Amino acid sequence: MNYKWLPPHRNCCPTANHRSLITIHSSKDMIEVKNLTYGYADKAVLKHLNCTIEEGSFYALMGANGCGKTTLLRLLSGLAKPQQGSVCLKGRPVDQYSAREMARHMSLVRQQAQTDFEFTAFESVLMGRNPYQRRLQNESKRDWEIVEDCMKRTNTWHLRYAKPGEMSGGELQRVMLARALAQQTPIMLLDEPISNLDIAHQFEIMELLRQINQQEHITLILVIHDLNMAWQYCNQLILLHQGGILYQGSMKQGLTSQNISRVFGVDSRIEGDHLVLSKKPTGKLN
Repeated sequence: MNYKWLPPHRNCCPTANHRSLITIHSSKDMIEVKNLTYGYADKAVLKHLNCTIEEGSFYALMGANGCGKTTLLRLLSGLAKPQQGSVCLKGRPVDQYSAREMARHMSLVRQQAQTDFEFTAFESVLMGRNPYQRRLQNESKRDWEIVEDCMKRTNTWHLRYAKPGEMSGGELQRVMLARALAQQTPIMLLDEPISNLDIAHQFEIMELLRQINQQEHITLILVIHDLNMAWQYCNQLILLHQGGILYQGSMKQGLTSQNISRVFGVDSRIEGDHLVLSKKPTGKLN
């Protein structure tokens, strides 16, 4: 990475107006999964999956623990190669894209943020601009403005001089989200981005994600365990169960009591705009 060292003085960083600087590169990005199979050792985690990710939708990727949600994100992003079947982006297998090309089409927010580095939060977010840099090229003023904008949108601007050891897990997660935003990709993959956040920041991040989906038409694929958050914010659902896709389609039509009971083993009902969940009865007490 080639970047200008970030001065320690607050007034040395270029100033950006607090508005969206995200640019959409394409309105036709789409992922198509055909007959996808993947596993570890002798266990198939995903078996013969078929699905299409359409441009501009906000997907919740859900299922019980160990059902292959993170594995599917890795396959979609090209970080893992299918053992059978294919994953195509705009009709082209993802393994035919260079790393730089993929980084311009998709950004990935991992479940566990990397902490074994000594970059500041600002420098980490600035790495999101790498796919657009030529070899030995320094970042431009616009790159710095984009980073500032993304950090302000994720409420991390005050952390710009902090290093990983000086941030909480939730703060670090928001910094990684800012870096993904700085990549300016038309597709974002997010692996439990709100899992380490307090409830206020969970709503803040989900509101931000809905905003960039609706206003900037970025396609979002979000691994999430919170059924109510998914119900309130996502418009599409991919529900994994026993190695396959139990349901793909509208969130409101797919997150039914029957499907929730089958996948998660709990009872549910709708009250207003919320799902009310309860443990299934196990029998009468003596």
